[in-house]
Amino acid sequence: MRIFIDIIGWMAALLIVGAYYLNIRGKWNARSKPYIWCNLVGGILFTANTCYLGAYPSALVNVVWIVIAVGAMVKNNAAKK
Repeated sequence: MRIFIDIIGWMAALLIVGAYYLNIRGKWNARSKPYIWCNLVGGILFTANTCYLGAYPSALVNVVWIVIAVGAMVKNNAAKK
């Protein structure tokens, strides 16, 4: 189980850092679907990873990260209507 948790932690890191890198390089906008989805999925995976490891302050930060991503999705969907 520990290897699986480590793998999802690394996947989360790649998603979030990769999305940030693409945003900084001007490839993705912070309001784009791929950017928001990478942050949402990365936040979920990091939350699972940090909860399993007992790193509850980090888990809380990632729950906030998820809420921000969901809020961005809702705002983007509302703007399209």
